[in-house]
Amino acid sequence: MTPIEELLERDAIKNIRIMYSHYFDMGDLDNLASLFCEDAICEFGPEYGGDWVGREAIKEGYSAYVGEPFTGAMHANTNPWIELTGEDTAKGRWYLLDLSLSDSNQTAMTGLLGIYDDVYRKINGKWLIERTRIDFVWPRREYYGPR
Repeated sequence: MTPIEELLERDAIKNIRIMYSHYFDMGDLDNLASLFCEDAICEFGPEYGGDWVGREAIKEGYSAYVGEPFTGAMHANTNPWIELTGEDTAKGRWYLLDLSLSDSNQTAMTGLLGIYDDVYRKINGKWLIERTRIDFVWPRREYYGPR
């Protein structure tokens, strides 16, 4: 793979996580679920529904946590670290800044800090999330480190 091809692959993977946040914050669960492999796994711990296995279970799991579109939630992802591990496999980590307005007057901000730890698979020329986990950093700490 040439350096330009590698950059293009990494950019395609970055777009998955960016669109994930936009779809999540807009409450667009159909498009959110489409970013995952059919047999994908989300590992979010017992406070966030445990493990969700399969695209439909992932969609149902997110539906329990997503509110009305544009209600003040913003998932900002930064510091992408993406490693291509094969022609159709990759892994990556992202810092998560999850900010939300927490009261009806939309004046109090709450949030959490975490790290997404992802495994990606390219299927029919399209990168998808095969497995994702959140390592929580703040306000509680559940850190597992890179895969």
